[in-house]
Amino acid sequence: MSNVNLQELLDLEVLEEGLYRGISWDLGFPAVFGGQVLGQALVAAYKTVDKDQYAHSFHSYFLLPGDASKPIVYDVEVVREGRSFSTRRVKAIQHGKTIFYMTASFQLEQPGLSHQYGNIPRLPVPDSLDYDIDLFAQKHSPLSPELSKTLEYHKPIDIKTVNIKECFGAAVVEPERFIWMRSRHAIRDELIMHQAALAYASDYHFLSTALQAHPIHSQDPRLRMATIDHAVWFHKPLDFNQWHIYHTQSPFSGNSRALVKGQFFTASGEIVATTMQEGMIRIKE
Repeated sequence: MSNVNLQELLDLEVLEEGLYRGISWDLGFPAVFGGQVLGQALVAAYKTVDKDQYAHSFHSYFLLPGDASKPIVYDVEVVREGRSFSTRRVKAIQHGKTIFYMTASFQLEQPGLSHQYGNIPRLPVPDSLDYDIDLFAQKHSPLSPELSKTLEYHKPIDIKTVNIKECFGAAVVEPERFIWMRSRHAIRDELIMHQAALAYASDYHFLSTALQAHPIHSQDPRLRMATIDHAVWFHKPLDFNQWHIYHTQSPFSGNSRALVKGQFFTASGEIVATTMQEGMIRIKE
C-alpha cells in the first residue's frame, strides 16, 4: 500500500488571507500533473467563501508548465459576493510567473427543477478488473528504482479502466472510455475535499481518449500532449471514497487540438459531475 496520501496534497498552507501554498508531486510527466493544480486551486478558492456555499463549477486555463520540484502559491481574488452565487478567481504562481488561472463559482443549496438524461451501460464491477498501475508495472517489469518511486505518486487514486488493452493500444477504435475511480485512502468528510479529489482524478486518462480515433500509441515518442483548458460542473454532493465511473469521450480533434468530455457517475448510476477539456496534440516527425 502506498504511503502517498491525496489528503496531504490538498491540505494547503495558509500564508496570509487569500494566499496559500501547496506541495508538488512528481508523477513522471514533463510538468506538474494538471489534476494537482486543479484540486489545489479549488481548495484555495473554498477557503475564501462562506461555509454554507459549495462549488458548482470551475473553468481554468493552463498557461505555463509547472515545476514538479517546487511548491505552488495560489492567490485568490474575490470577484463577486452575491445573494445566491459567489465567484473567485485563482492565480497559480511559480518562479514569479502565473502558470494557471481558475474561475470558480459557488452557490447556496437551493430547491429547483431536477432531471438526469444520460446513463451508463452494464459494466464489469471493479473487483473483476486489475488496477491500471499494476498492469503498467507488469508491462515494464523489472522496474527501475526511479520508476518505482514515480509510480508511488500515481497510487492515491484507484483507477481501473474497462477494456484497457483496447483503450491504450495503437488500433483505431471509438474514442470512448469507461474508467472506475475512487480515492485509495479515506478522505475527510468534507465536500470540499471530495470535490477536489474528483477534480484531481478528472485529468487522468482524459485527453488521451482522443488518441483512440488515431493509429498512434499514447507512449509514442513522437507524441506531444498538453492541456489548454479544463472545466468541471458539480451536480450533486459526492463521496469519492466510493467507486465512480468516469465516462470519457472525444467528439473532435484537428488543428493540433482535441476536445474531450466526461461524466462521473456513482456505481448506482447517479451523475455527480461533468467535465470538459481541450488540449494540444502534436506529432513531431
